[in-house]
Amino acid sequence: MIDFDFERLRSMGLTPALASRATACASEPPLAELACRLMRLTVLHRETLRLHDGESEISARVMPRLARTLFDAEDSLAAGDWVLCVLDAHGAAWVHERVPPSTHLVRRDADGRRHPVVSNIDTALLVMGLDDDFNPRRLERFLALVQGSGVQPVIVLSKADTLADARALFCRMQELRERLPSGVEMVAVDARDPEAAACLAGHTLPGRTLALLGTSGAGKSTLTNTLLGELRQDTGAVRESDGRGQHTTTARSLFRLPGGACVIDTPGLRALRPDADEARVAATFADVAALAAQCRFRNCTHREEPGCAVREGVENDRLRNYHKLLREARRDTMSALERQRQVAQWKARGRAGSARAKAKREPT
Repeated sequence: MIDFDFERLRSMGLTPALASRATACASEPPLAELACRLMRLTVLHRETLRLHDGESEISARVMPRLARTLFDAEDSLAAGDWVLCVLDAHGAAWVHERVPPSTHLVRRDADGRRHPVVSNIDTALLVMGLDDDFNPRRLERFLALVQGSGVQPVIVLSKADTLADARALFCRMQELRERLPSGVEMVAVDARDPEAAACLAGHTLPGRTLALLGTSGAGKSTLTNTLLGELRQDTGAVRESDGRGQHTTTARSLFRLPGGACVIDTPGLRALRPDADEARVAATFADVAALAAQCRFRNCTHREEPGCAVREGVENDRLRNYHKLLREARRDTMSALERQRQVAQWKARGRAGSARAKAKREPT
């Protein structure tokens, strides 16, 4: 049995599709015999969660069964998830089930383990500063995280006030437009200026959910405060040497905006490895796929082959980033046996190279 008011939860981002999934989950045993409440996860801590039902917020814990199920699937709860919560005999709240999300952004760490970032969002604001934080290669990684997920990416160039004049801003934006996929919306703002909220008004309509993604010091928390119209998130200064922030935001937090939308502020990610397959990488580098049809060889790898239209038409730094992301995507989709074979090949090549070097050193 499930209890929820759709109209009340719609301001928290609930959609008819998610409501239908929640009803289906609640009809399965053992939840069918329990009094469930549909709530949205707003903050995820190490041991507890914060959940909101559209009127009030409560603290809850995750049932061990659900935690084990998600762990076995290399998954976990994330800010923005919809969950089914049950109160025990002592009034403590326990999360029994997660409603299958409509969108789910996931990154990988250096060891290849998957880490959910946010769930059930409509728009991802990819925030990058126009100071020393400006890095097109890293922005391409954030796009690879979002492209093909059902989430609309919007590039937000913050700290527009740090540039000397309008021409400098135009050059930076033109550099990105020539490098990134066409059709991706891009805006330049001073995150402290209320005008920034007006620039993003089309994405903060009632019932919509946004997530701010970027590095520490890019201005995500400052922009969150501007959208909220009040100081809710702590902000800090950046180092003058490299423009890096100090991880002022330590947890992903969902806030309700005055106009009826929701926004999720996230901690900064300096090193990002998207959980993306080759198709999503290709979607981020659509210019590479378009030019590949003009290459002399059908199986051109766009490295050293003669007559490669991609090497002639794509900027070298962007092409190197494409190859790097493609290698990571292929490695992440390998089975354990395929990884073992790849390691064996690398070792065999290393031994062969050592043998050749040793043969050259020996006197004839």
